[in-house]
Parts: sequence; structure tokens; C-alpha cells
Amino acid sequence: MLLTTTIENLPGQTAVVSFSGPLTIGTSMKMADSQVQSAISEGVTRMIFDLSNVDYMDSAGLGMLVYFYGAINQKSGAFRLCGVKPRILDLLKITHTDTFLSMDATREESLAALD
Repeated sequence: MLLTTTIENLPGQTAVVSFSGPLTIGTSMKMADSQVQSAISEGVTRMIFDLSNVDYMDSAGLGMLVYFYGAINQKSGAFRLCGVKPRILDLLKITHTDTFLSMDATREESLAALD
């Protein structure tokens, strides 16, 4: 299964990036990376990564999360994850990235946390 990425631009320089499929190294992730980079260059400073349709993530996927957390943080923005499945949450805990990546159960909770 390939990774698909959808970016929904919302008011207030906010975007929700929804992923579907494995967040792993490869061409699909490079395309996703490019789409998110483009959104940031167009002025997005508040970003939510919706991982509710991601069942697997490797170190490259984890690296992408950390990279975009840093990119948004440099713009004094806000970066949140939502819909994190138990298997991915385990990876975030093992790598201690759960200590700085803010997470919510749902997209609505993430949007509310941005306000």
C-alpha cells in the first residue's frame, strides 16, 4: 500500500495533513515531504498531522515528524499529532519523542488545542 497525503488549508495559517498508509522511506514519503514543505513555504505556521489512517511508521517517518516539528517551531508556530495508533505511540515512547510532540485523540481536539 502506498502512502497518500491530503492537506487541508484552514483559516489562521493552519493546515491539517492527513496521511493514509505506511509512513515509511520511499517515493511516497518524498512526495508527502514535498507537499508539507510547500505548505510551510506558503505561510502555514500551525500544523496538525492526522495519523489515524497510518498503521506503521519506520525511522524515516519518525524523522519526518521531528523535522516538521522543528520547522514549525522555528516559525514560532504549533505542531500537533492526532489519531496516533498504539503501535506508533509505542515507537514515539521508545524514542522519547512523545515528550515534545503534542498529541490528541482526534482532529477536533487538536484544532481546539491550537486556539
